[in-house]
Amino acid sequence: MSDIEAKKPKFYGRRQGRTIRRAKTFLLENYLPSVRLDACKIGKLAQCFPEEKQKYCLEIGFGDGEHLAALAMDNPNIGYVGVEVFKNGVANLLSLLTGLKEGTDADLQQDIHLTGGRADNVRVFDDDVRLLFSALPEGMFDKVYLLFPDPWPKSRHANRRFVNPENLQHLARIIKKGGILQIATDHPIYKKWVLDTMRGSEDFVWTAKTSDDWRNPPHDWHETKYQRKALQEGRRPVFFEFERI
Repeated sequence: MSDIEAKKPKFYGRRQGRTIRRAKTFLLENYLPSVRLDACKIGKLAQCFPEEKQKYCLEIGFGDGEHLAALAMDNPNIGYVGVEVFKNGVANLLSLLTGLKEGTDADLQQDIHLTGGRADNVRVFDDDVRLLFSALPEGMFDKVYLLFPDPWPKSRHANRRFVNPENLQHLARIIKKGGILQIATDHPIYKKWVLDTMRGSEDFVWTAKTSDDWRNPPHDWHETKYQRKALQEGRRPVFFEFERI
């Protein structure tokens, strides 16, 4: 076992689901290496993009990548780092960024690989975000998104919830002063957990002035597949924003 593997925190959750189809497999094999970040590169994040960006943002656990891909295409001057361990989700994000669909011919696949497709302002870390924390520069990000994390609703699993004092210390270090930590959840236990935990942090303050500020999506929000499912099943998401002070 290598030193890096020995230091890996225990991860709870799936790393792969159903069989990934041919076009997305092509992207994982041929496109992901060109946009993948590792802990060695991220210390000089600006150099990982074709040109320096006005801002840098991080999405932790981007799921199917719908929100991240839409943000990236709307904001070409912002550099985004997306973190996701679920291989199927990574593959779907790459398909959204490139526009590659199943059945695309080989010549077009090659063009997408060479040009970067529809958006070239996203870099991907396809492993546990906690492995990046120590390598990230202080005050690197203007905004961090944590959208619909696993709520781990049973009390015996509370220590698995991402919002916890240790992770908040790391986030406080990598978010610049005045930057935003945005957390969305549809689970009642996690809603209370987030507010109780964030109140205990000396590094963040809740920005909400009225109930509309957390009941309604932010102005730059892009609806996700998970969010649509939650609404169909009668679960109303909330959108918390905390400013780094």
